[in-house]
Amino acid sequence: MWWPFAAALAAYLLFRLWYDGWRGPLTAAEIEAGMAAIAARGGSGGTDRAQFRAFLEADDGREFVMLNLVKATPGLVAHPETGEPVPGRAMLDHYSRYFIRRLVLRGGHPAIVARKVGPYVDAWGDVQPDPGWSIVGFMRYRSRRDLLALAADPSFGPVHAYKALGTRETFSFPTQPVLKLFAGPRLWVGLLLALLAALASLALK
Repeated sequence: MWWPFAAALAAYLLFRLWYDGWRGPLTAAEIEAGMAAIAARGGSGGTDRAQFRAFLEADDGREFVMLNLVKATPGLVAHPETGEPVPGRAMLDHYSRYFIRRLVLRGGHPAIVARKVGPYVDAWGDVQPDPGWSIVGFMRYRSRRDLLALAADPSFGPVHAYKALGTRETFSFPTQPVLKLFAGPRLWVGLLLALLAALASLALK
């Protein structure tokens, strides 16, 4: 029975078409349109827009991983819709769930999300004191084009209040891995499809 394997191969190729960035670097017109959309909705928070633009203009068309350090707001805050007191962490979680859904639709996903369990154990040079980080996250982006689209997405307007209430302090910067020991979706999706094809072939026999 060969057709389950043919179907699995076709499904994997479709997955790679979606998961990988095939469109190349951003064009100047795309950057201008995206930055105009960000300015129009008043988005990007505390981002230095000149640095953000420079990052977009240096686009190499490749995927990247955004490092995020977040200190959740301790205690209670007023819910932006009801005014009821709710934990600040709940507001951050609400925003994070919405953001991750939008990120996944664009081929991105969390690579690692971890909670902080201790103080700095090694800090050199002009490092500021630990503000009490709560979460460390690595978010995989398919491309800088997807980052720009998310930053300009007007649907984030209504949920941005949750991020503001739930985040006491944060900073992020993009990285590109030079060593990875974890199996990413390119591998485990292929293995899963191969397994399903093998099981289907055995069942049909």
